[in-house]
Amino acid sequence: MEEREQWQWHWQETGTAWKGVGVYHVTLTVPSREPLLGTLIIPDNDPSHARVERTALGNAVVNELYVMCKHYPEIRILQFCLMPDHLHAVIHVTRVMETSIRSVVRGYWQGVKKHGRAYTLSVASELNSEITNEDASGYPFPVFTARPFIRPLSRRGQLHAMIHYVRMNPQRLATKRLKPGFFRVQNGIYVGMRRYDAVGNVALLMERRFDTVHVRSTMVKAAEHGDDQPLRNYMNSRVLMARKGVVQVSPFISPQEKRVMQVLLHEGHPFILLAANGFREYYKPSDALFQACAAGRLLILSPWPYDEGKRYINRSECVALNAMAAEICKNLNDVETVLSQLT
Repeated sequence: MEEREQWQWHWQETGTAWKGVGVYHVTLTVPSREPLLGTLIIPDNDPSHARVERTALGNAVVNELYVMCKHYPEIRILQFCLMPDHLHAVIHVTRVMETSIRSVVRGYWQGVKKHGRAYTLSVASELNSEITNEDASGYPFPVFTARPFIRPLSRRGQLHAMIHYVRMNPQRLATKRLKPGFFRVQNGIYVGMRRYDAVGNVALLMERRFDTVHVRSTMVKAAEHGDDQPLRNYMNSRVLMARKGVVQVSPFISPQEKRVMQVLLHEGHPFILLAANGFREYYKPSDALFQACAAGRLLILSPWPYDEGKRYINRSECVALNAMAAEICKNLNDVETVLSQLT
């Protein structure tokens, strides 16, 4: 969808919060993570052709989306994707509703729960268990006990990114299954005396040379006053070093550092990214980082546990992560120096 089109939509008009025109990302999950909704098919082990074949329960979950739209003509489904254990949907509320989107999704959830209860009863029947409708929710695995997660998409570019994310879910899951080592959260990775959690190719720590990407504020300020040559030279030097096989290490926080990372991704150079938050269960990198991870060109390290409420990085964390990047390079380069002296 064109970005200019999404900006014609008004976001939560005054007095109509959660009832007005807007776009929402809805996720419904099987809490047990059992693949009850479908089976991932990977033809010829090619993730680009991956698809999910729905079970009867999966079809019922999707059909409830259409029932929801029938009851609420103000709603359009822009994109949805059914996965083996969850469903993603991007919903557009086209005009102000009498009820809130939360109530609408709650109604959808109630409809889905009925199908989950029927499924549980059918499993119990197949197992020849004596179980009533009243206690079916506790046996053998309750389906859809958790309410769907609803997130408004209000920032520039979020709609396009979310539709792409939802559409690519089968391919991402297929890639993870074919290359599980690169996507498994690995705890207790030590570099020097510091402990990290990691996702990606830990073997990158065995490379021979490392250096940091850390754009100093003095360079940025000089560029703002017309002298951009030091900044340009520094950014170019990071890419030139990567082309010579030096692994770049950074949290890639500033816009200039992110531009360097984009070049590393585009040219296929390996690098180490320090993350400001830890890794939640079932974590996976997004978009270009995901592809770099699958190719073994990326290692993500985090010194901190996952914080569900964390949204932004503060200045002290920026300083700490940049210091850790320098520390990692010093430790790994010192190891290489010692090894070269011994051989």
